[in-house]
Amino acid sequence: MLNYFPYPDSYPLRRSASRLCLLGAALCGMPALAAPGDALHVYAGLGYGHDDNLLRVPEGFPAFGNQFGDSWYQADAGLLFDHTYSRQRISGHAKLSKVKFNHFQQLDYDGHDVEGTWNWQVGNHLDGKFGGTYTQSLASYTDLRSDQRNLRLQRSTFFDGGWRLHPSYRLRAGVSKDKFSYDLAEQRANDRTEDAWEAGADYLPASGSEIGLVLRKVKGKYPNRRPFGQQLINNDYDQDEFKARVLWVAGGSTTVQALGGWVKRRQRSLGDDTSGFNGRISAAYKRSGSLSYNAALWRDFAPIESTILNYTLNKGASIGVAWDASAKVKVDASAVYERRAYNARLLAIPGGDLKDSIRSANLRATWAPRRSVQVSATLAHQARSGSVFLGSGNVKSNSIMLNVNAQF
Repeated sequence: MLNYFPYPDSYPLRRSASRLCLLGAALCGMPALAAPGDALHVYAGLGYGHDDNLLRVPEGFPAFGNQFGDSWYQADAGLLFDHTYSRQRISGHAKLSKVKFNHFQQLDYDGHDVEGTWNWQVGNHLDGKFGGTYTQSLASYTDLRSDQRNLRLQRSTFFDGGWRLHPSYRLRAGVSKDKFSYDLAEQRANDRTEDAWEAGADYLPASGSEIGLVLRKVKGKYPNRRPFGQQLINNDYDQDEFKARVLWVAGGSTTVQALGGWVKRRQRSLGDDTSGFNGRISAAYKRSGSLSYNAALWRDFAPIESTILNYTLNKGASIGVAWDASAKVKVDASAVYERRAYNARLLAIPGGDLKDSIRSANLRATWAPRRSVQVSATLAHQARSGSVFLGSGNVKSNSIMLNVNAQF
């Protein structure tokens, strides 16, 4: 999937939009082959999209092959599984995608998306999750100046558990491992493995809210050194976190979640430590039976798929609204603003404008003519302000996506 698009499930196969519409009509007339209570379902989908700046070419820069925009088509097929055996719930999905572009045909690729989770429980006091994911998709071009295919492979495994030692108190612990790899040679410096360990304790009042403390350690390892001038930079890092976690259920219509606290990041290439407050707070509010709202604020370290940088300190905000216009029609909209600050010490150059920002807005309408069929249309806008010091310019793009999905 093209992960810089806001709704990455919206993509391609056939070369004709009219054929897509005909298939959508055919799907709407097909009988559902699986009852809602069945554990195993088969699903399939077709999509079409167009982006007027597919490779995120900055303003004033020449286009690749004198072409800014492109259209793409996608076909998806997969399996869904969800079943509870006594107290053990097993769920997961597996999807294969075929993506083709009209002009930039060198970007054509096969996508893979596999995920499985075991929600386990032992007795009345022990429970947790064990699972993993495997995803192959097209990486973002927001920070990459290239017209070559750059597939990203992500593999993740996780295990966590909690012990309810008292109706109002719980101890938690968990481990996870994320591995990222890229097939484009100039992006292989972004290959990395992130190992995380976490422990915490929660207070669980009768209201359904939760208050807890979290200790977390992350070790990032980059097997390929990043070339910069005549140097090879070591991007390995260690990150320690001590945060408070809050889930506040303010009545049946409002929920607030927060995770924030002190974070210290040590990276050999910087020569010293970076520390400060990092965190995220989000809120969801359902005003009536048909309207709901959500909002979030965050400040956190994040990786960046760049040829010269490997992480940023991001500060952002988002807002969204969803409207159930009828039993079959839903409309949702969202807007996101994020300010990214790069660390000048990573470049070994003092000063300079090492900040940029990304703004995006999305509007989607979904029609479900049958319980097992969905047809959706999405409009999206993205804009990035460039950094003169880094040689990046302003970027704007507008896209439209059409989807038909059916579950049997």
